[in-house]
Amino acid sequence: MDMELESKPASASRSTMVQLIFPSDTNYHGTMFGGKVMEYMDKIAAITSMRHARKPVVTASTDSLDFVAPIRIGEVIEVGAFVTWTHKSSMEVFVKVETENVYTGERKTAVTAFFTFVSLGEDGKPCKVTPVIPETEEEKALNASAPTRYALRMQRKRDRQIGH
Repeated sequence: MDMELESKPASASRSTMVQLIFPSDTNYHGTMFGGKVMEYMDKIAAITSMRHARKPVVTASTDSLDFVAPIRIGEVIEVGAFVTWTHKSSMEVFVKVETENVYTGERKTAVTAFFTFVSLGEDGKPCKVTPVIPETEEEKALNASAPTRYALRMQRKRDRQIGH
């Protein structure tokens, strides 16, 4: 029996991770490895998705991964995520990485991206996910523009399947 799932506010699954950047996290330019940043982003997006769905999830796609400012040794990063939109078994999660100079308090956005996760049932197959209710202005704006991003993802997927 397919029960209608009750909607959840975006704040119920919003997640944040804080890290201090060490020399081992950086490249020869003294800036953080892009792959390391992406690892943190994928982890926080997964946590956010699992909190929202209360089920296992898998990463389906990542898009609009934009590195807009360098992350340097000694800075603190805050990696934040929230579910922007849901569609059947999938969830779009917005992830933003902000840097902080802990001595001056200066903060800036360093990286942003959209991740898509699919909720899995006990059989390991995609299962219905709870709708999300946007609350803040940022959540409402990203929720409103999500169907366009979803359509673009589906078009990219179709294009790959036919060899374009």
